[in-house]
Amino acid sequence: MQIQFLGAADCVTGSKHLVQCNGTRVLLDCGMFQGWKTLRQRNWAPLSVPSHEIDAVILSHAHLDHSGWLPALVRQGFRGPIWCSPATRDLAEVILLDAAKLQEEDARRANRGGWSRHTPALPLYTVRDAQRALAQFRPVGTGRAFAPVSGWEARLTPVGHLLGACAVSLSEGQHQVVFSGDLGRADDLLMPAPQAVPTPADLLLVESTYGDRLHPPDDAQQRLGEIIRRTQRRGGSVLIPTFAVGRAQALLLVLQRLRRAGEIAADLPIYLDSPMAQEATAIYHAHRGLLALSAAEERTLCEGVRLVSTPAESLKLSRHRGPAVILSSSGMATGGRVLLHLAALAPNPRNAVVFPGYQVPGSRGGKLVTGAREVKIQGQYVAVKAEVTHLESFSSHADANGILDWLRTLPQAPRQVMVVHGDPAAADCLRTRIEDELGWPARVPQPGEVLPLKDLPAR
Repeated sequence: MQIQFLGAADCVTGSKHLVQCNGTRVLLDCGMFQGWKTLRQRNWAPLSVPSHEIDAVILSHAHLDHSGWLPALVRQGFRGPIWCSPATRDLAEVILLDAAKLQEEDARRANRGGWSRHTPALPLYTVRDAQRALAQFRPVGTGRAFAPVSGWEARLTPVGHLLGACAVSLSEGQHQVVFSGDLGRADDLLMPAPQAVPTPADLLLVESTYGDRLHPPDDAQQRLGEIIRRTQRRGGSVLIPTFAVGRAQALLLVLQRLRRAGEIAADLPIYLDSPMAQEATAIYHAHRGLLALSAAEERTLCEGVRLVSTPAESLKLSRHRGPAVILSSSGMATGGRVLLHLAALAPNPRNAVVFPGYQVPGSRGGKLVTGAREVKIQGQYVAVKAEVTHLESFSSHADANGILDWLRTLPQAPRQVMVVHGDPAAADCLRTRIEDELGWPARVPQPGEVLPLKDLPAR
């Protein structure tokens, strides 16, 4: 058995890890690169192994940086099963179809506006490609063994973070690989704490998104309430770019709690301008048994919230003046309806823009939270005079201490830890802590690196 690191090896996106043995190939995650342009350009490059030679994919969860390249993989010839939890399959349908639609729309706009360097501008993949990928999904229950390909055994273990998110255990009978996926927080707003993986690992792949930091001790709900009240007093609106899946539902929960506590006005308009977030919320309701919420709170997530569905309604909302809270995707302002609202609200100092959770460096959100005073939207530069706030404590990722706490639940020390899915500083910081505090051999892989498991250190 050997593993090749095809993504998320020197950055926090594009999760792809190819496990091979005796001519059989299983891909752990198939994510899209996001952030800096040099990373996004990798989405257009073919894999080092032809897609049709991959036998199966196992998804840890549905977020775009873990699942978003699947339609491209299928477009390039992959025809095998895509294994995941049932909730991941349901969320992936929403995420992949939306991503494909946005890419088609962006290509059309670029061709109309003439601001693309490519003639014609083309989408990375189409809605039809996404539909074909979804037809290859094979949902499987968590906690029980299944055969992703003949002769191999896999198991999914829930780890919080997002509805349906799991760690993946994979073995061909001789070696065991465990991939953490993205780990959730013990105190997550929506999801239970990560579960322990019951099987030992020869090789452990662990994410490091927050590998060099701890979550701020501040109360995210209290801070958001203060921002909303301050913005309302000056007559402005609060725009919250939000991931439609997971983050939107957490924000709705917090806004409902603020309303019930009287910390924001009961008549303050709250808009959810994201059909994708509305669909995802319905999926959260359908899988309510996986949530760490009371039945009452789960039922009332959208109570009194104004749902914006059509493009015409969204355009009308972008002209709204006066106090309001607008939730709109995407979470890093990389595309979607939020750009319309950002262009309308950012130039006015009465307004506020709140980014809840991690922002990939190089994304619009990443640039804004680090102080950019203008942002390029659909080929035009927009001045940023609104108050910009970054609420990192809304993140659904385990921080460095949370990652180490989860590692300590493993039944025995792995022979090797590979630290993936983190910016270089975060990955190396976590590597150091694993070696110093746990005494386990750990390192950060290079992009494209191949690691034969026979070369792992002995226990």
